[in-house]
Amino acid sequence: MDEVAGKVAFITGGASGIGLGMAKAFAAAGMRVAIADVDEAALERAKAELDRADAKVIVVRVDVTDRADLEEAARRTEAAFGKVHVVCNNAGVTRAVTLDQATYGDWDWILGVNLGGVVNGVQTFVRRIKGHGEGGHIVNTASMAALIGPSEGKQGIYQVSKFAVLALTESLRFELAPQGIGASALCPGQVNTNIWNCDRSRPERFGPQLRPQTPEEVAVSERFAKALTQGMDPLDVGEKVLDGIRRNELYIFTHPEWKTFVERRNRKIEAALGTPDPAEEEALLQMFRWIARG
Repeated sequence: MDEVAGKVAFITGGASGIGLGMAKAFAAAGMRVAIADVDEAALERAKAELDRADAKVIVVRVDVTDRADLEEAARRTEAAFGKVHVVCNNAGVTRAVTLDQATYGDWDWILGVNLGGVVNGVQTFVRRIKGHGEGGHIVNTASMAALIGPSEGKQGIYQVSKFAVLALTESLRFELAPQGIGASALCPGQVNTNIWNCDRSRPERFGPQLRPQTPEEVAVSERFAKALTQGMDPLDVGEKVLDGIRRNELYIFTHPEWKTFVERRNRKIEAALGTPDPAEEEALLQMFRWIARG
């Protein structure tokens, strides 16, 4: 995918934040872009902005937790642009809630969007990319939260979802590489987005199931939202994603200053593992080779 001009990209959560940054970067590189989002007002604003830049863009309202919605969006994109080459499963939500107080609704909504939305995007589009045989690329938005372990932000469910997205992407890359399809996990740090406002577009079926936030959780949300206003411009993230696609990178990072926190977590894992016995290590490698050969 080093040559992207004329190719087609489909982006969920594409009407604002990182998704819109991707759409702008892709369009500037000559790609045709389908922006999918659950927020219709945001879709209209995004379309108007990109139209002013003479971008080749369509918008489609999509709830990524609804598989029929995604299937219809895929058909609409193919009708407008033909084959889809790049899919960015980017839609994401969060809320400050502690694991011991979370309801099933909290779990269902956050996992349904952040993980289920990625699964649904993969299921909807990978077979299409394989079918046209021109290669392609899948970008799944994870987070630095998938690599650094717990934080003080009451983000346990969010982190669970992002750890899972990272694992999904690593497996997907391994499986699709022989077919000329790449896969990347986007792991951003602080970016100037409105993710802490995501309640505004939550599907009604999740509303009554969510536990009301405590005053402390509301305060955490407000602090996070304020901090993000000082974050990276989403367009800069979009350009990093475009470069990652061209280079076929597995991990796309935006903030190298987070490396210290990743190393700290890795050191704890390595210390807990201890020193391997060389003979046992070789036996394990032999077993993996035997499994791979069938």
